[in-house]
Amino acid sequence: MIEFAAITSVISKYAPQASQIIIKQAQKNEAVIKVLQELKLNPTQIPDDVDTVYVYALVRYGVFKPEAILNLFRERVIKDYFWDAYSNNTPSKFVENTKRFLNQNSELKTQIINAKINFLGELEEFGEVFITIAKQTRASRYQPYPDWNLDVYPKEFKALIFEKTRLFCGRDFVFKAIQKFFTTQPKGYFTVVGDAGMGKSAIAAKYILATKVPCYFNVFAEGRNKPEKFLASIRQQLIKRHSLQNADNADLRTLLQKASEELKGQKLVIVVDALDEVEQEGNNNLLDLPQNLPDGVYFFLTRRPYNQETKRLALSPDTPVDELDLTKRDYTALSQEDVKEYIQLFFNNDYKLRSWINERNISEDNFTQEIAVKSENNFIYLRYILPGISEGKYNDLTLKGLPQGLHDYYMTHWNRMGMDKESNEKKVKILYILVERGEPISINMISEIIDEDEYEVKSVLNDWVEYVKSEVNEDDQKTYYSIYHQSFLEFLKGQDKLGKGRKLFKEVNKSMANFMLKEMA
Repeated sequence: MIEFAAITSVISKYAPQASQIIIKQAQKNEAVIKVLQELKLNPTQIPDDVDTVYVYALVRYGVFKPEAILNLFRERVIKDYFWDAYSNNTPSKFVENTKRFLNQNSELKTQIINAKINFLGELEEFGEVFITIAKQTRASRYQPYPDWNLDVYPKEFKALIFEKTRLFCGRDFVFKAIQKFFTTQPKGYFTVVGDAGMGKSAIAAKYILATKVPCYFNVFAEGRNKPEKFLASIRQQLIKRHSLQNADNADLRTLLQKASEELKGQKLVIVVDALDEVEQEGNNNLLDLPQNLPDGVYFFLTRRPYNQETKRLALSPDTPVDELDLTKRDYTALSQEDVKEYIQLFFNNDYKLRSWINERNISEDNFTQEIAVKSENNFIYLRYILPGISEGKYNDLTLKGLPQGLHDYYMTHWNRMGMDKESNEKKVKILYILVERGEPISINMISEIIDEDEYEVKSVLNDWVEYVKSEVNEDDQKTYYSIYHQSFLEFLKGQDKLGKGRKLFKEVNKSMANFMLKEMA
């Protein structure tokens, strides 16, 4: 059997910790396959003995992870703790034993602390990866599969929280303002306002990561933006955290009141991201947020800029409220400094980016300053453009020639992919189907709508992997796709205003309608 210590060295060889950068799923899959092949393991046929499944899980989990957490999982005693907890469906026991191990290994504990690793989150993520591998073996020894939930975050938002915070820095001025409100007011609503890409969701995720508070992320592209879904999620979280009785059908006001009675001097903060993405009829407050709050109860909201018609947050005079608007000139300089820190953090994790600027005799300071200005304080722009430079997508451009702002970036990529060429109309239609569908859709359904081979559909989606999210449905084991970022969704919708775009959108709508009629027949 392969020694676990050897595994982590191979992982580091093929997937160094350039890692904390957002890596495309395709790149991650390629790295996993290379590591398994180096270890002489078949990427598709998994033996069902426990040690081997643990190795496969460690590789799948460990690609692009910090070395400190890999060093923890490579310890055989940790593997034994894990299997004991898995076999007895006691994930909390795994946490307790691992904490005890770290307390006896101060050097490794210090490494994990210095790497700012979310300890509980990583133990939970590894467990879920192991279960996924175990299911692939179909071996009875792994059944029944345990509920590997460490109660850190709602399962539906874990991947989003981890992704949003992998390369997070700065925003201290935002957190100070939030904390000041929560410590000086007896209750209330605090809202962070900002344009798309200014880091609102990342700020919310980072706050949740640090405080482990109840949360809800409205995600338009996934249809997770309705009041009933919000209420169901928050209800479940509050009942679990505060052992609320007779609350299975309680409305939000009742839940908050019941929870407040259990606080005993503590505070209850609920984070709600992307209030602007909520779909709700009528004129009530978005998500039916109460006009009055019990003492000790706070909401931390994020949203895009709004006017009085779209605000939909009417509050009673005795409910404290405050907001921090990232678009205001007061915060421009502070945001610019955070952008520069983000670029420097990327520098520290990616030698290819350094090579790019060295080949062009550009100083780090000049590069940082120029990209910061081009970003227009937009972090989504940075999360696309910096990996793109590193991967050689802009070798034909000078620093001055790089795209200016997020819309320019999308348009540059659109043009480079030749999406305006008549020969690529089917590719455009595939993306438009994702827009018009409004919820995740399978490759099979897309191919039937436009009468195209599934392989061709998948190839197109792979070309746009940075912008398209894939997720396997546990019920039917099919992969479903949706637009990842709201900003890209809006860019695609904007193409509807163009003559050719309008024509293709109409054709897509007609094809989708015909498909639905055929399905109903």
